[in-house]
Amino acid sequence: MAGGPSTPALTAAVCDAGGYGFVAAGYLSADALRQAIVETRTLTGAPFGVNVFVPSMPGDRSEVSAYASTLREEAEFLGVALGDGHWDDDHYDAKLDVIASNSVHLASFTFGCPTPEVVDRLHRANVLVAVTVTSVPESLIATGAGADLLIAQGAEAGGHQGSFDDLSANQIPLLSLLAEILETTDLPVVGSGGIMNGSDTAAVLKAGAVAVQLGTVFLCTPEAGTSSPYRRALLDRIYSGTIVTRAFSGRFARGLANRFAVEHDRQAPRAYPEVHHLTRPLRAAATRAGDTGVPNLWAGTGWPLVTTEPAATIARRIATDARSAGV
Repeated sequence: MAGGPSTPALTAAVCDAGGYGFVAAGYLSADALRQAIVETRTLTGAPFGVNVFVPSMPGDRSEVSAYASTLREEAEFLGVALGDGHWDDDHYDAKLDVIASNSVHLASFTFGCPTPEVVDRLHRANVLVAVTVTSVPESLIATGAGADLLIAQGAEAGGHQGSFDDLSANQIPLLSLLAEILETTDLPVVGSGGIMNGSDTAAVLKAGAVAVQLGTVFLCTPEAGTSSPYRRALLDRIYSGTIVTRAFSGRFARGLANRFAVEHDRQAPRAYPEVHHLTRPLRAAATRAGDTGVPNLWAGTGWPLVTTEPAATIARRIATDARSAGV
């Protein structure tokens, strides 16, 4: 949960409750990632992973410019300038250096598959590799690259979809995706997407996953860095459902269907991270103003079950309820 909600405190709380936490490397500099790893280690002695964004191909500049023209009134209303819609690789190579040199237990990748050379390099540093996949072809690519673990992300998942090409929104529900992937790989598979409680967890484990990956359920915990407007939108049920849109970042992602998402859904081009940089000042200004209608409010389909309980309480309850369900 990059961009704010993920914190060392949240990672450590999940780890100490018996789960396996992740540090979100997305949008951090290499130095900030190193600091987050160090801070997490001061809070827990348990192993944890680091999640990394695989760089996307640059988008069409003319399409980004055209989208910017539709957002000028938003910028004027909020009293800020639009961001520079530029492409970058999110310090990918530098972050790999940090992961390889800091004895990280596992690196997970999303938005694409690391090359076999990257996987080999991490393996030589005793780092395990997981890849988020949303289809059988993607799982085969990840397997061929040498991944140790697959994370099957169903359509129910909140936040950015892990699709390698982002050509269309993922429409495969998690249980169906698991069934398809498990027929074609011998690798262990983690299930992700819309999982909020013990019964969800039990269903995914009974379908053949070795574990589940949770995100939305932790958004309103005390340990999360989720902003006040974001928390209010979730807890007060301000919006009735979710939408999968490129409006905020130029890459398909599921979040609450607020005004910005609905009004700009069909205008945004396939251009990540250009659109992310373009809209970032708008989202930041709206958050500072307490406006829930403009920021991205990533959430999976199970979002109405979000609570304000501590992360450890949630993790332990889900594990206990899943065991009670027979797994």
